[in-house]
Amino acid sequence: MTDLFLTMKELADLEVAFVSLTEAVDLSSPIGRAIAGLLTVFADFERELLRERVKAGIAYARKRGQRHGRPASVTKYATKAKRLFEQGLPKAEIVRRLSISRASVRRLLGN
Repeated sequence: MTDLFLTMKELADLEVAFVSLTEAVDLSSPIGRAIAGLLTVFADFERELLRERVKAGIAYARKRGQRHGRPASVTKYATKAKRLFEQGLPKAEIVRRLSISRASVRRLLGN
């Protein structure tokens, strides 16, 4: 919200009027500024609701014993990737054999 208000103030200081043709909002008028303020309040409200829902979902998953966060699937390939690399296979072949990304192979091998 504050970012929008700062941007609107900067535009007003530069004597620039913002008019949205698709939404029919003219921020140079008092009604347009009021509508923009209301829209930012509702956007902030929706963002807060989303944050609460995500936190509630995470808490519910943890309560049920489910793991939250980055999947551990890539790290389970660490020993396989190191063993294949020590056997002399190039990284591109390790990527194909393990079906993981090149970045993951580089990260697992420490390069």
